[in-house]
Amino acid sequence: MADFDLVVRHGTLIDGTGDARCQADVGIRGARVAAVGDLSALRGTVEIDATDRIVAPGFIDSHTHDDRYLLLEPDMPAKLSQGVTTVVTGNCGISLAPWGAPAGATVPPPLNLLGHDPALFGDATFAAYLARLEAAPAAVNAACLVGHTTLRAATMERLDRAATPEEIARMRALLAEAMASGAIGLSTGAAYPTAMPAATEEMAQVAEVIGPYGGVYASHIRDEGDHVFAALDEAFAIGRAAQAPVVVSHHKLIGPRNHGRSVQTLAHVREAMAHQPVALDCYPYCAGSTILRKDRIAVSSRIIVTQSRPHPEFAGMDLDAIAQRLGVSMEDAVDLLQPAGAIYFLMDEADVRRVLAFPQTMIGSDGMPHDASPHPRLWGTFPRVLGHYCRDVGLFSLEQAVHKMTGLTARHYRLPGRGVLCEGAFADITVFDADRIADRATWEAPTLRAEGIDAVIVNGRPAWRDGKSLGVRNGRVVRLTD
Repeated sequence: MADFDLVVRHGTLIDGTGDARCQADVGIRGARVAAVGDLSALRGTVEIDATDRIVAPGFIDSHTHDDRYLLLEPDMPAKLSQGVTTVVTGNCGISLAPWGAPAGATVPPPLNLLGHDPALFGDATFAAYLARLEAAPAAVNAACLVGHTTLRAATMERLDRAATPEEIARMRALLAEAMASGAIGLSTGAAYPTAMPAATEEMAQVAEVIGPYGGVYASHIRDEGDHVFAALDEAFAIGRAAQAPVVVSHHKLIGPRNHGRSVQTLAHVREAMAHQPVALDCYPYCAGSTILRKDRIAVSSRIIVTQSRPHPEFAGMDLDAIAQRLGVSMEDAVDLLQPAGAIYFLMDEADVRRVLAFPQTMIGSDGMPHDASPHPRLWGTFPRVLGHYCRDVGLFSLEQAVHKMTGLTARHYRLPGRGVLCEGAFADITVFDADRIADRATWEAPTLRAEGIDAVIVNGRPAWRDGKSLGVRNGRVVRLTD
């Protein structure tokens, strides 16, 4: 009889802790790693030869909008093809639950980044949403945040004002139910019009719920431009009120007048870290992507429309070209395309590199899986970090790069048994070719699959081999109590 269900043999192990690589085999029984070391005298029912390959923990995408993607396309090709085995959903104040949207309702932005049909938001409790994920598992694990804007939609008739004490009490009750059911924390997105009216006090009072559960607070801060320091301080204050670790989402500086200020913002973050737990996430591109909005025109050198409900034919086109075709100004074109999404070129490469290299920066794609012509980060983030920024640019060592997308993320998001390759950990494993790994997704062809990912194992079962999905859906809902 075999000693293990699966053995990954002859690979170079990078264990996710940041420690130096070593030669080791990995033996798996069931969903967990049973042994790491020289297993030459032992056998597995299935064996994967990882000669000349890196064997790492499965990558954890610290910032996604995959809430619906997990249900709609459970093979999760955009993530498995990059070596991602766990996604953190519900970011930027946006989650699919708990909002039992009434029939005929209009899905407000930015919730419509998950889809425009109110029927999609049919789970009035977070437990119901997690039950759907567990009844029809996806190919990757899901660790789910609750969105503050979703809570506002579930408790308020209008989102253009601050919440009343009664509405805040209802938000707190919904969040408590979600945390008890398996959510890992709360996210906010005060940069969006539907959450802008929420004062710091409103967000802090809601966030207080997550502390006793050990939850995490993730913030799409109120301003990533001229007022970035006040916005950072607001996020830190909410984290202190919640007695929760803070994650500053997709940290960046937008617009030419703010380029270079990451020197100061990172120093500010480092100072805050002396008093409370703080981390960042970042995607490896100089362009962001979200809903189409006029206030981004002045600070962007280029804007690509990713989707438009009334004009789907314009997906993938530049906004200025669309405006010219329609015979209107870019501002008027924005109105005609709504509801819509866009890619904005508004960051500086030196800032991106500085934030990526910061020791407490995790890697998150922030991809939009429901865009007709998505930002290439959806398909390319993790290979781009490993190939371009690690191997080609030399921004950090391979051990550091893997740590940023595995152990660091698991530690900050408090995901038990994930992010490291050691005996007893869940057997989420990515095998890749460090010399060949590269992103291929571009602005013109944003869904091209990356190169260099040999195999991906999720909870002990191979899910991706040699460039294709195996159709195995062995993902789990990741809870803080696992």
